[in-house]
Amino acid sequence: MSSEYLIRSLLMLFLALFSANASNWLYLAKLSSVGSISDEETCEKLRGLIQRQVQICKRNVEVMDAVRRGAQLAIDECQFQFRNRRWNCSTLESVPVFGKVVTQGTREAAFVYAISAASVAFAVTRACSSGELDKCGCDRNVHGVSPEGFQWSGCSDNIAYGVAFSQSFVDIRERSKGHSSNRALMNLHNNEAGRKVRGLTNITIERFVHSYKLNLFFHSKAILNHMRVECKCHGVSGSCEVKTCWKAMPPFRKVGNVIKEKFDGATEVELRKVGTTKVLVPRNSQFKPHTDEDLVYLDPSPDFCEHDPRTPGILGTAGRFCNKTSKAIDGCELMCCGRGFHTEEVEVVDRCSCKFHWCCYVKCKQCRKMVEMHTCR
Repeated sequence: MSSEYLIRSLLMLFLALFSANASNWLYLAKLSSVGSISDEETCEKLRGLIQRQVQICKRNVEVMDAVRRGAQLAIDECQFQFRNRRWNCSTLESVPVFGKVVTQGTREAAFVYAISAASVAFAVTRACSSGELDKCGCDRNVHGVSPEGFQWSGCSDNIAYGVAFSQSFVDIRERSKGHSSNRALMNLHNNEAGRKVRGLTNITIERFVHSYKLNLFFHSKAILNHMRVECKCHGVSGSCEVKTCWKAMPPFRKVGNVIKEKFDGATEVELRKVGTTKVLVPRNSQFKPHTDEDLVYLDPSPDFCEHDPRTPGILGTAGRFCNKTSKAIDGCELMCCGRGFHTEEVEVVDRCSCKFHWCCYVKCKQCRKMVEMHTCR
């Protein structure tokens, strides 16, 4: 084995590990004790950031609280969407927060990267619209009278700035010079797929590349499609003689639902050289090529049935609740991996006999009942 081959192999291994840990910044969600990220000195102390992210933090200190909210939003949405699956996005008190699950090129990692990129774009956009940030505000490009005859007014969400910041901050590891490994390409693709979720916006970004001078490799298409149009009527007794409208992002839950659907239909890919360019193509040539909005993955997922001490983050399903009557993944047969389950009766307290009282509150009684609970062996 030549020394040149050994050096090249070690370099490729380093690049793969480097890209696999690109979600370490999600540890920001664990830093509630730090308080507000209000000065450059705090940026140096933030665990999980690489040096280039620290530099972005120092240049954009006022944005970092929004980024931290985005990290928490990503974790919360992951745990909601995967609440009935064997791997349920449990977090660790270490970096990366999801353990080694996200260092493997699985479809679970694909979901984490997509939801994380989307959450930063979402949180930063909300911070712009709420007036938290001096660098951005409402989208003033939405104005005038629409073809439908209503007046554009109010504060339209400035999704373009949020997406641009997400690209510069979240993608920085993979966009470092020389990162063309299969895992780096997978991460970049899934980051962009998360930001392109239909239901956010139909604004193009060409004008933003110039004005914000960010190093983006996102070119011509719409970032995300179909922002919601919200309106308010003006007139005597709500007659809606004049209607003013603005563009707003949907609830993040809708974004999570769409990305979860993409997770279910994700495409297994492999790295192939086409001319001088490295690209990801479907591993099975009979499958149609994936689109920019699809999630892709490189490696099959483990079954997540048993706790694996060698792989932090794979906790197994022992002790997890399951649904005795379901045939889906949340059912006891699949959730418990055939190990069986325990059943016990527990007392639960629910609100019942609720009545509306004038004016204006609802009063309920507390009802106790016994229900069966099932947990995996």
